[in-house]
Amino acid sequence: MIDFFEHIPSSYRTAMLVAGLVLLWLIEGVIPRFRFRGNKYKHAGTNLFFTVTTAVVNLGFAFLIVKASEWTAREQFGLLYWLNLPVWLHAVLALLMLDFIGAYLIHLIQHKIAWMWHFHKIHHTDTEVDTTTALRHHPVESVFRVVALFAAIVAMGVPIWMVMLYQTLSAFMSQFNHANIRLPGWLDKGLSWVIVSPDMHKVHHSRYQPETDSNYANIFSIWDRLFGTFVTVKDTTSLQYGLDEYQDARYQQIGPLLKTPWENVPERDQQPGLQQ
Repeated sequence: MIDFFEHIPSSYRTAMLVAGLVLLWLIEGVIPRFRFRGNKYKHAGTNLFFTVTTAVVNLGFAFLIVKASEWTAREQFGLLYWLNLPVWLHAVLALLMLDFIGAYLIHLIQHKIAWMWHFHKIHHTDTEVDTTTALRHHPVESVFRVVALFAAIVAMGVPIWMVMLYQTLSAFMSQFNHANIRLPGWLDKGLSWVIVSPDMHKVHHSRYQPETDSNYANIFSIWDRLFGTFVTVKDTTSLQYGLDEYQDARYQQIGPLLKTPWENVPERDQQPGLQQ
């Protein structure tokens, strides 16, 4: 596994992510949690556009991420190297900490700091959340996430094969927990004790702010449980997606979504919990 992920070609990673997306998209058609009225293909097209912008940002920072990882390995720099752990434990803790810093923590911060929320909120304007929603991130938000990943790699000390493994798992888990699929209640609840399940993450996309500001994790649900941000609802089919001030149909179009961070919509900014 070490050799595979250390030298994994970009084409392999792309194929794995596309396969996961297509599989989950097809499953949504068989066991959907919600029956949406909109055009599924048009909705997917809008969200897929942001895959391109995210790929461009990630490609631009790829050299920096690789060099940082190689440097920590060469210099044995970072907390996990200093603890002199066996490889398997180093890998487990690396996945946990990359998920904590590179996903949970940066996600929570974007909900708490107003100017960062302006870029993250286009992810929450989706009123028909499905597996393609995992792709819906403003390019500036993609920069936030890459910077957080860089910080995690340097602070923890993570070799490149672990970074590649994490990014592959992270992308698939994001597709999975956004998927509009109906799992048996016992299965979804059981999964949510370890990983972020679809129903767990659906709460995060609720229009009701106390629910929006919860369930930030991407892979491991432990972070929400540990830091008191874990929220459940009795019936996820009662949820309404999106944001109150962005219900207009134009916020499902690429152009308006890209410009959304610079629009003056102060209602949410005045809510408790956001800092200017």
